[in-house]
Amino acid sequence: MIATMDYAAMLDRSEQLSNMIIHSDVMEVYRQSQKELKEDKHAQKLIRAFLKIKKDYEEIQRFGRYHPDYNTIMKEVRKAKREMDMHEKVASFKVAERNLQQLLDDISEFVAYSVSEQIKVPREGALLTGGCGCGNSGGCGCAS
Repeated sequence: MIATMDYAAMLDRSEQLSNMIIHSDVMEVYRQSQKELKEDKHAQKLIRAFLKIKKDYEEIQRFGRYHPDYNTIMKEVRKAKREMDMHEKVASFKVAERNLQQLLDDISEFVAYSVSEQIKVPREGALLTGGCGCGNSGGCGCAS
């Protein structure tokens, strides 16, 4: 692609936008809640316990209800997830994460619709997730 002044200006403006996002209050709350979550030993213990049982959950998914430990593991996954989700630092982080995602979704929608109303814009990561996915924050949509 041949670089033009318009192209360079667009890149400059996109960099300005990303800097605005990085320095926003929403991002600061996200960073702070992430830091607090990482520093909380009990929360980290709950996350590790959930991730451990999640591996068992993924194993039984191959067989579904026919797996001999299906009911036991499903109960353990729900219990571990509930304990993790009810922890104050985990809950605060998830709220901050959701708020940051909302900000990014709103910006993406604004940019897309500025170009054309026919552009499809993923909301809340809807097009970015496939099946049972679990992020680094420990949230898992499988056992809800």
